[in-house]
Amino acid sequence: MSNPLVPGSLAGKNILVTGSSRGIGADTVRYFAEAGARVVINYRNKEARAVKLADLIRAAGGTAITVGADLTDPASVSAMMETVRTELGSLDVLVLNASGGMESGMAEDYAMQLNRDAQLNVLEAALPLLSEGSRVVFVTSHQAHFIRTTPTMPEYIPVALSKRAGEDALREKLPELSARGIGFVVVSGDMIEGTITATLLERANPGAISSRKDSAGKLYNVGEFAAEVALAAVQPIPGDNTRYVGDTSDFDTAR
Repeated sequence: MSNPLVPGSLAGKNILVTGSSRGIGADTVRYFAEAGARVVINYRNKEARAVKLADLIRAAGGTAITVGADLTDPASVSAMMETVRTELGSLDVLVLNASGGMESGMAEDYAMQLNRDAQLNVLEAALPLLSEGSRVVFVTSHQAHFIRTTPTMPEYIPVALSKRAGEDALREKLPELSARGIGFVVVSGDMIEGTITATLLERANPGAISSRKDSAGKLYNVGEFAAEVALAAVQPIPGDNTRYVGDTSDFDTAR
């Protein structure tokens, strides 16, 4: 997938992408860096991958820093934002990409802690670094965005409910964000081929992803969806603050 952003178009911009040591987040960071942005690669426990990505960006002439943080720990989030303030001074774009809830061995309410509580806390912690003209991008799935009107796979329900709760909590901040001149957009896509979530769903429910692909006609891969996330940071925000990626005809859009 080629970079959808114009070279140099983000020169002088500072961008933090949560959960960006691998997958969609990593490709999104790479697109931003290639367009000239100074990027913050956030990770929870994949430090080696984050460092490797930062090294690749620097080798290509870009600017990148890595910051480890457990987004469910407010103190860890505060420390991350302090590092961003010290290293970069401010943020122009915050991409809330990190999510989870299907991992084994986590607390029963981990999905809600990460996909709702942590998303709101990261935004709150980042507000002092954001200013007029900056933007917040929240990454979600159609299965979560439309969970109130369209059933999803049983294995994904805890994630879907918690991500929709996170989206709702962030949308409640819209009046404040608008007053500050900060843009907000939700990027909603179908299941993404090649992601950890898709792999876990296929493992728990063999044939689930291929069935969804047959129904949708096409599922975006990691690089393609990351391109849409990157574009959401720079293109005009839709009237309903939602950028849909891929077909939504199988989902009841009445909300």
